Amino acid sequence: MAEKSQKKAEIIFEDAKDQEVWDEFITAHPEANFLQSWDFYEFHQSRGNDIVRRVAKRGTKIVAAYAGVVEAAKRGRHLAIAGGPILDWNDRELVEATFADMRHAGKKEKCVFVRVRPQLELSNESLELMKELGLKKAPMYLSVEYAGVLDLAKDEEEIKKGMRQRLRRALRKAEKAGITVEKSQNPKDIHEFYQIQLQTAGRHDFVAFSEDFLTKQFAAFAPHDEAVLYTAKLNDEVLAQNFMIFYGNEASYHYGVSSELGTKYSGAPLLHMEAMRDARKRGVKRYSFWGIVDEDDTKHRFYGVSQFKRGFGVDELKYTPAHDIVLEPRKYLMTKLIETVRRKVRHV
Repeated sequence: MAEKSQKKAEIIFEDAKDQEVWDEFITAHPEANFLQSWDFYEFHQSRGNDIVRRVAKRGTKIVAAYAGVVEAAKRGRHLAIAGGPILDWNDRELVEATFADMRHAGKKEKCVFVRVRPQLELSNESLELMKELGLKKAPMYLSVEYAGVLDLAKDEEEIKKGMRQRLRRALRKAEKAGITVEKSQNPKDIHEFYQIQLQTAGRHDFVAFSEDFLTKQFAAFAPHDEAVLYTAKLNDEVLAQNFMIFYGNEASYHYGVSSELGTKYSGAPLLHMEAMRDARKRGVKRYSFWGIVDEDDTKHRFYGVSQFKRGFGVDELKYTPAHDIVLEPRKYLMTKLIETVRRKVRHV
């Protein structure tokens, strides 16, 4: 007589309280990155935002986790969950329970909606799953939905061979010019990064992040050796800087800026090569250039920088786009209208 299959333990959700336990669970999942790290939400709290960190347990074992920040936006108060939840997407019972808990968390925080950009590759199946769970496609993106990624199992020579010729020439030229690379984990050095960002924003017509935003974010990650500021210099003059985050299996090119001089002497390729070397030493598996846009989307404001990133020979990874759990349908209609217009105006 066949044995009865063992019944799974009940799924219990609770607030996360232990950073070490949290990060151990998150980093054990190869798809995860800093968007669900403990320190990212320490940063949000340092900016005065309410946050949610939840774990699901079967017995004593953690089987799912998600973190989000409450955005008190005029277009609608909402809970934003970027890069989460982290779980086994094949466990339908767990998936349904986790999304139900997100709904509960959003209601508890008096939100109009919960916006989720899952750490799940885009497919017909993933879109169908969102629909079956009762979510609606969001009118605005949440964090990166389309990324350029390099496999760090490739050695440096393989990566150089995969680069576009123009970028290889720029790299050789930078090396011959004597451009040097410096590294810092001191949050005070973000002041210079911010000043150069203002120059970059002026040239490329985008709204710069505040110095407080950048400094507090760096300060949240740097003490745990998760953030490094890379600076390319020529004769002590700054050409470019990269704000990198190393977490779990991913090294993320989070922000980058270049000075006026940097438009003439490109130091950016050297910064990326040095960060890749450091990532390998850490045992990191992939290097993410962060967001890119479609090659035929020439009117997008990030088209130019996307072409630069593609020059490294990246693999293109598309995540399931942001979806919303609607909690207050009438108020949500206004959110949808505002965000739809905003996205068109900003060409994003």
